[in-house]
Amino acid sequence: MSSPLDLTGPEERTERTEAQVPADSAEHLSEHETPSRADPAPTEPPFAADAAEDDGFDDDDDTEDAGPEVSDEILAATEALKAAEAEDAQAAAEAGDDAEEPEAVILEPEPEPAANEPELQAPTTTRTGEPAEIDPDEMDPDALKVVLRLHQHGHQAYLVGGCVRDLLLGKKPKDFDVATSAHPGEVRAIFRNCRLIGRRFRLAHVYFKGGKIVEVSTFRANPTELEPAAGAEEGQSGEDLLITHDNVFGTAQQDARRRDFTINGLFYDAAEGRVIDYVRGRRDLDERFIRTIGDPEIRMREDPVRILRAVRFAAKLDLDIESRTYAAMEGAVEDLPRCAPARLLEETFRLIRGGVSAPALKLLAALDALKILLPPVDAYLRENGKEGEKTFYAFAQALDKRVSAGEVLDDAILLAALLVPISRAQPPVEESQDEGRASVSRVIEDLLAGFVESARLPRRIAERCRMLLLMQRTLSGERRRKTGAFRRHPLFNEALAVYAMTVEATGEGREALEAWQAGEVPPPRAGAAGGADADGPRRKRRRRRRRRSGSGSGEGGGSGASSGSDAGEG
Repeated sequence: MSSPLDLTGPEERTERTEAQVPADSAEHLSEHETPSRADPAPTEPPFAADAAEDDGFDDDDDTEDAGPEVSDEILAATEALKAAEAEDAQAAAEAGDDAEEPEAVILEPEPEPAANEPELQAPTTTRTGEPAEIDPDEMDPDALKVVLRLHQHGHQAYLVGGCVRDLLLGKKPKDFDVATSAHPGEVRAIFRNCRLIGRRFRLAHVYFKGGKIVEVSTFRANPTELEPAAGAEEGQSGEDLLITHDNVFGTAQQDARRRDFTINGLFYDAAEGRVIDYVRGRRDLDERFIRTIGDPEIRMREDPVRILRAVRFAAKLDLDIESRTYAAMEGAVEDLPRCAPARLLEETFRLIRGGVSAPALKLLAALDALKILLPPVDAYLRENGKEGEKTFYAFAQALDKRVSAGEVLDDAILLAALLVPISRAQPPVEESQDEGRASVSRVIEDLLAGFVESARLPRRIAERCRMLLLMQRTLSGERRRKTGAFRRHPLFNEALAVYAMTVEATGEGREALEAWQAGEVPPPRAGAAGGADADGPRRKRRRRRRRRSGSGSGEGGGSGASSGSDAGEG
């Protein structure tokens, strides 16, 4: 009999695709960015619910001949998780890829230039003989190739946004984006390794070796600067500034003014070796300010998600937010619920993934935005005062330390690490209230359920996060479990990583952590559920023994054997 922890076949372990990136009408409002990173495909089957005392991880002896019996609770939970993964896969398929070509297209990388084709090189000096403002060696060669090829075909083309900002700050850009006067169809005609994506506004993805993508967008205009649409509803007051469309081609200057902050509105002309600044972004970079392009009140009301973007840039780049911009952010917080929940969740995850969650969440708390983005965190900070703040931000700093060190942590671990303080402070849900399933606190259950229902968080991620939190009770010694089965759990290493952050943040449980890491079993805490110090004698569990071939029903093999006492053995 196979292990009950391996009931999900490889064909059912579906990877989350880019199709799950929300096709929100304001998705590409601010800065052209690649679709949000996909969640890594699970390399192991999702584990079943840690249901009370009979969930298969008891503290009986780890006998090698014990049969791998599967409890009803584990079977039911595993089937539920398989169904959740199937629903995630179906939702991804229905969402589509926002691409023109529905089929998965594997494009050939751009071929090397022919012998008679002039080599495209970015100049190291300007026309006046001065050094180029950005060294071509600091730029991505494939992005340069795209820019120079578009120039060669008579189009304007510039490196734009974050890559220019980061290069001028002496940082290494995460990716390089291109803006051009060429329309999407013209871009595709120039590059054979190009694919168009997007329904509301077409973007060109130019593919290169190693799966690299250079995103090329056509210059756009800011919808608020255009004449009202002829078909506007009669009697519309015009007070609602929220952008619901952003698909009008424009000029380079209009495209710069359309962007959110001055530091993101810089263009770099690689063919000329000079920065093009229509919005005085160089001044703000020198003064280390984040400032909106145009009236901050209007720009924040147009797209309140810019609040989270400003917070991310301030934390990531160690910049100050200009006073009028900050005041406008405070006023626009009330408009955050009007944004697509999926966009809010993705921007929140981007804060955490960047290794700057502690300063970013502090700034969001000061803006009173956590009550909308992470209500349990906001309630925890309000209820526990200075001591609660100290504890929570210690967890955030422990998480940032690992992300900054290059550890690859999936979204379930990131979210679980921030929710551990709330889980420790709140009592778990009674099983009778949750269909017999051991659970974390109600506020966390509600948060995860809300993310799944309204913000398109895959159920797999929510369930993994919940289980990581549940496993902290065993790792800390609060509950006892069968060591062998617990160690073989697919998420044991991830849960131990979260527990290591807990130890670093609180200074408690270091001996238990070192014991787990050394392959030993730490002693249970006094009063641990199922432990020797728990109130009352422990219930002796009857174990179903393995039948011997041809012997009929062996001793202990009757229906009275405890269901699931050896779940996880194998």
